[in-house]
Amino acid sequence: MSNIEVKDDKGVRIIRFNRPDKRNALTLDMYRQLTEYLIEGEADNGIRAFLICGENHCFTSGNDIKDFLSNGELGATHPAVRFLFCLLELKKPMVAAVSGAAVGIGTTLLLHCDLVYADESAQFQLPFVNLALVPEAGASMLLPQLVGYQKAAELLLLGEPFDANTAKQLGMINGVIGQRELFEHALAVSLKLADKPASAVQLTKKLMKVNRNKLQHQMYLELEHFSSQLKSEEARERFQAFLGKSQ
Repeated sequence: MSNIEVKDDKGVRIIRFNRPDKRNALTLDMYRQLTEYLIEGEADNGIRAFLICGENHCFTSGNDIKDFLSNGELGATHPAVRFLFCLLELKKPMVAAVSGAAVGIGTTLLLHCDLVYADESAQFQLPFVNLALVPEAGASMLLPQLVGYQKAAELLLLGEPFDANTAKQLGMINGVIGQRELFEHALAVSLKLADKPASAVQLTKKLMKVNRNKLQHQMYLELEHFSSQLKSEEARERFQAFLGKSQ
């Protein structure tokens, strides 16, 4: 069984994290599949919107640390890097349904989504500094723009978890939905998007994302510092402690 499930429904490509035994932690192979499904969906005129979600009441607990650390340099061909820049290039709208853990990339990828819904169990966290790293996916630019510098500093520098109601108050998500209704609500919204004139939807999205080139530059800058920090003694100690706790 694949750790990434994909299903097309009336113009909506549903992409689901499916590694519940590891809280949907993302491996490099999962990143490869995610990118492939997004690129295929972009090229398919029958697909007009994406919906991303997680299996077993969990969005994703972030990177599979052991897998991530054992797989080479963070260059342009690295699966996680390709996925991040694929998010930046998406023309079609993406909706997210978040239940349970949304850690690291589980929160930063939401900043690239167009509509985000979560249930009461959702727990967001940006723990990069805690691991001696820096943010990725353009979060160091997108988050201050979205919530203001002071709040972004609190979320990124302290790296503490926050709940769905806080995310809603900050404008990071569109609504808090009951756990049983979450997926159906997000799917209904996705189907609404898929039913609208595709060119108008995509052009409107493009017009709203006016700082794309600046964001791309910021993502490259983050990647440079992330890669450097990943090799640091600080990060090595933090990851060893993390892996020791998780065993």
